[in-house]
Amino acid sequence: MIKLKSSKEIQLMREAGKIVAEVLQQIEKGIDIGVTTAKLDSIAEKYIRKRGAEPAFLGYNNFPASICASINNEVVHGIPGLRRLKEGDIISIDVGVRRKGYYGDAAATFAVGKITEKAHKLIDVTRTSLHKAIAEMQSGKRLSDVSHAVQAYVEKNSMSVVRNYVGHGIGEQMHEEPQVPNFGLAGRGPILQQGIVLAIEPMVNAGSWEVEVLDDQWTVVTSDGSLSAHFEHTVALGENGPEILTSNGLS
Repeated sequence: MIKLKSSKEIQLMREAGKIVAEVLQQIEKGIDIGVTTAKLDSIAEKYIRKRGAEPAFLGYNNFPASICASINNEVVHGIPGLRRLKEGDIISIDVGVRRKGYYGDAAATFAVGKITEKAHKLIDVTRTSLHKAIAEMQSGKRLSDVSHAVQAYVEKNSMSVVRNYVGHGIGEQMHEEPQVPNFGLAGRGPILQQGIVLAIEPMVNAGSWEVEVLDDQWTVVTSDGSLSAHFEHTVALGENGPEILTSNGLS
């Protein structure tokens, strides 16, 4: 069942979302050649706790870190560790926080030093597909209008959307109904209403959409080794249309 949020609940989510946005800004400052993903995780956890919130991912289904850090062909759920960033890498950072009983969730993909034109295009297409999806989040539209917007734009640019992992509703739980795929025909599914809050998160591969999970049981990689990018915002549908609760100036 889709739970519509009150204005008070959305305000609490707005506060959580602001912290998520700030964390991504702090991480962007910390990204550099030679930096470990564990260092980025430490930056995130310290900042989240400093702001009076909890890292939503830490311990979630036994996940061992506060952020997901996914490099190059890693799609999502990369575990931070001793791996050092190299010139030309792209890294997707996914952050969630819980504050006063409500969650915020967002992700962005960053360049490490100078990257290829192909990597630049992948990042730009993924970011743009997110905003095209958000623009479809209007009262009276259907959920699949959001999904279709991602797929249409990505495939127009000769890239592919991951099918195995999707966005989701969010609120008092990190993952709530409905699921929000990044593909599908328009005009289907639940009618969008004021008060719905969605975590919309295109995961886009430069090659095939197919993925697999590594032996750590978390890290998802592209099956063909192609690059992948990930952008996400927590978005509330209000009286005046969609409001990005995790807006950070980065995506």
